[in-house]
Amino acid sequence: MSPDMLTAQALLNCLVREVSVPEEQAWEAGGHLMIRLARSDRLLRLTTRRPSAGLSPRLTGEAQQQVGGTWHPVGWEQLAHLIAGELALAIGTPNEEFTAQVRSSHAAITAITRVRKAGVLAHSVGDPRLDRYLASEQALVAGHRFHPAPKARDGDPRDWLPFAPEAGTRFPLRFLAVHGGVLDCGGNATALDRLGSPAPPPGYGVLPAHPWQLRMLAERTWLRQAFRDRLLVDLGAGSREVVPTSSVRTVYDPEADIFCKFSLNVRITNCVRKNSWYELAGSVALSTLLGPVFDDLAKRFPGTALLREPGYRTASLGTEDSAEGLSVIVRDGVRGCLAPGVTPVLAASLTEPSSATEPTSATEPTSATEPAYPQAGQPPGGVLADRDPDWLLGWWEAYFRTVAFPVLHALFGHGVILEPHLQNVLIGMGPDGLPVQAIFRDLEGVKVLSPRHDTWLLTLTPGVAHALAYDQERGWNRVAYCLFVNHLAEVAAAITDRQPGLPDQFEAALWGRAHGVLAGFARDHGWPSHLRAMLAGVPLPAKANLRLRWARAADREAAYLRVVNPLSERALALSRR
Repeated sequence: MSPDMLTAQALLNCLVREVSVPEEQAWEAGGHLMIRLARSDRLLRLTTRRPSAGLSPRLTGEAQQQVGGTWHPVGWEQLAHLIAGELALAIGTPNEEFTAQVRSSHAAITAITRVRKAGVLAHSVGDPRLDRYLASEQALVAGHRFHPAPKARDGDPRDWLPFAPEAGTRFPLRFLAVHGGVLDCGGNATALDRLGSPAPPPGYGVLPAHPWQLRMLAERTWLRQAFRDRLLVDLGAGSREVVPTSSVRTVYDPEADIFCKFSLNVRITNCVRKNSWYELAGSVALSTLLGPVFDDLAKRFPGTALLREPGYRTASLGTEDSAEGLSVIVRDGVRGCLAPGVTPVLAASLTEPSSATEPTSATEPTSATEPAYPQAGQPPGGVLADRDPDWLLGWWEAYFRTVAFPVLHALFGHGVILEPHLQNVLIGMGPDGLPVQAIFRDLEGVKVLSPRHDTWLLTLTPGVAHALAYDQERGWNRVAYCLFVNHLAEVAAAITDRQPGLPDQFEAALWGRAHGVLAGFARDHGWPSHLRAMLAGVPLPAKANLRLRWARAADREAAYLRVVNPLSERALALSRR
C-alpha cells in the first residue's frame, strides 16, 4: 500500500470504531462501507476487502465523498480535515494539532518507504534466527492500524531516519563517564558494561547514551555545566553497532544479547518517550516480583518467558529532567530464553500489510530445518500465506493458546496485569512455522491488582506504588483490550486477509475455535466472571486512540469504548453456515 492509502485507512479505522459505529452512522451497501459524518452532513464510502466476523470492517481502496449525487475521491489530507471538523462538532473543542500529527505520520511513512525501496535492509548479525527476529522488529511501516497518526514523529525525517528501525538502521551508542558521586544505579545493571564502551577515567562509571537523545539535550544548561565540571565526560562512540527495535528508543546489542531502553525527548505516536522516574524503580521492583510468577507460567505453559528489566543507570545532576533524560533501563536478551530451533518474531509484524514490507531482496534458508518464513528481509507474515485452511486453523489454535493462556493465568492466578499488545510480544515459531513460545517484554505497562498486592505495594515509594496499582475492572479492561482487541483480533484478520480464496466465513471459524479453547481455559480456572461474560458475547473494551489524540491526553487517561465481540453468537453462527 502507498503512504497515502495507509494514512487514509488508519484514519478511517479510527473513525469507524470510535464514532461511526457507536453512533450507528456506518453501514454496508453494495460492497462498500458507507460512513455518514452526521454533524457536518458528509457521506463517505470505502470498498470493503471482504465481509468481517471480527471487530472491524476490512477496508481497502481509496475513500470517496458524495458531492451533488456523484462520488469523488477523497485524499488522506482532505479526509483528515473532514474528520477533524466532525470531531470538533462532536466533542465541542478544537484541536489545532490533529491534522499536523496526521501529516507528520504520512511524512514518516513516505520517508521510510523511500529508504526501504532503496534496499538498505541487508544487514546480518551472523545468527539466522536473530536476523529474522530483527527483520520483524524493523518491518512496521504501517504500524498501529487503529491510531490516527501511527507513525507521527517530532522533527525532520533527516534527524530521525539514522535511528529509525523501519529504515533498517544500525548505529554505535555514545558513552558517558559519570563521576561516582552522581552515578545513580538501581537493581543490577552490570550487563551495561558488556556494550563495548571505551574505558572510563578512574573514579567514573560508564553510562551508555542514545546519540539522538544526546543531540536533543545538547543545549540543556545542566548538561553543559556537568561537562564543564567534569561530572560527565564524553567517551565517544562504542566499538560496535546496535539495532533499534520497533519502539525506536529501545536498541538491541546482538553480541552482548541485551536490550537498552533509553529516554528520547521526542513525541512518537502518542507520547514523549522518556523513562519517567517512577518507571525506573518500578521496572526493577517488577522484575523481582515477576520472577516466581513467570516460573509458574513456564511450568504451566512451556515456552512462556519474560524479558526482565533488572536494573537501570542514570546521572543525578540535580534535576528530574537530567535523571530521566539520561536514564537507560537494561533488559534481558532473547537468546537465553529460546528453545532449540525456535525463531522469534515480533507479533506486530505478522499483521503488517504485506505490500508495506515487501523487500528488495530475500535470503534463502540456510538449512532444511529452518522455517521457510520469516526470512531476513522478508515480511514475517509470509508464514501465513498460501496455506491449507486446516493448517491455518491449527496454527491459530496454537497461537491463541500460546499467547492468551499465560496472560489470563497471570491475571486470574497471580493478580498481575500484563500488557500483551502486538509490539510487546515475541512469538517463537518452530521449524514448521507453528507457534511454540510466547516471550513478553516491556514492564512499563505491567500493573498489579489492588488490594491483592497491597502488602508488596507498601514496600515501594508512594509514587511508584500508585503507578503500578490497578483495581480489578481497570485491570480487566487493559488485558482484554491488549490481548483480544489489539492483538488476537488483528492476527485473526491477517490470517484471513492473506488467503483470498478462503470462504467468507473463515474468520468466524477461527473465532469458533477460539471459543472452544477459551471455554476450556475458563472451566479449568473456575469460570472467572469476566471470561464467562466474554464467552457469552458481551462487548469488548477498546482503547479510544482517536479521542485520546483529540483530547491531547496521556495514554494513562485513555477511555475505553465497547466494540463487537467476535466470540458472540452472531459471529459463531457465521462459522456454522
